Amino acid sequence: MTDHQPLRTTLSRPPRLRPGDRVALLTPSSPSNLERIDEGIDVLRFCGLEPVEYPTARARGTAQPFLSGTDAERAADLRAALLDDSIAGVMTVCGGYGSQRMIEVLDWSDLDAVSPKVVVGYSDVTGLLEALASRLGWASVMGPMVAESEFRESYSFSSLWSCLASPDRYGPLVFPDGKTLVGGTAEGLTAGGNLSLLTGSVGTTTAWTPPSGIVLVEDEQEDPPRTDIMLTHLRRAGYFDRAAAVIAGTFTNSGDDAGIQAVLDDRLGDLGIPVITGANMGHGGHVQTWPIGVRARLDADARTVTFLEPPLTDQAGS
Repeated sequence: MTDHQPLRTTLSRPPRLRPGDRVALLTPSSPSNLERIDEGIDVLRFCGLEPVEYPTARARGTAQPFLSGTDAERAADLRAALLDDSIAGVMTVCGGYGSQRMIEVLDWSDLDAVSPKVVVGYSDVTGLLEALASRLGWASVMGPMVAESEFRESYSFSSLWSCLASPDRYGPLVFPDGKTLVGGTAEGLTAGGNLSLLTGSVGTTTAWTPPSGIVLVEDEQEDPPRTDIMLTHLRRAGYFDRAAAVIAGTFTNSGDDAGIQAVLDDRLGDLGIPVITGANMGHGGHVQTWPIGVRARLDADARTVTFLEPPLTDQAGS
């Protein structure tokens, strides 16, 4: 793919989920945890949704053990779900690795004619959420996935369900355990996600860096040197040049929390924009859901994010 997409400075927000809605379960990435997926499906049914499993929801590694089926199979599942008028949204079942491989082979034809649908995921799914923003102009939701432990954690799922079902009442997000690195307030479009996936998208046609973005960065199992490499690459690539503010979320299982904090202070503290660190969004459980592509205001001194519009619309689905 060599074509370049126009810069999306505003995104279309999908409708909220309602009781009775059919939601697709699939993965753009790695094989799901089969011990947890059925529990996650039960959670969705308790919420009044009708889960619809696609083949990659339970597929095992084929060409590679860390990929759920082939790239083409994952792309076909996503395309089928987006084109199916009876499907109201897509709940990815897990992350891992593979979303950018899937995006590479995805047939985007006719998808720009589809009304926006909410797509939920985080971690490796950051690659897909960026692509939906840049290619289709859709807002999305960075939140727990069906076969991951966060989906069953009451705090994390309550945040997700509030965003999906009652978006007009979602927020403000409050980060009492966060740290104000650079004070001030900023308004812009919510953006970002997993640091390694954001770094991997630089230079591709599916990277999305909105003007005046309130950019979230988070990750897991990345030590201080690798975190420094990725943040430095984003800096050198101009990723933060148009940002209005930065939020550093969770950096779990790094093995050196103090070292990670020192890197964040060093690489984010001189950007000349408000920055907070230690926000509970990302990996590790007990996390808040982060809508992507929604107008919001960050108060770095109070460590709060207020949404200036609901993350999803209240219009009825088709």
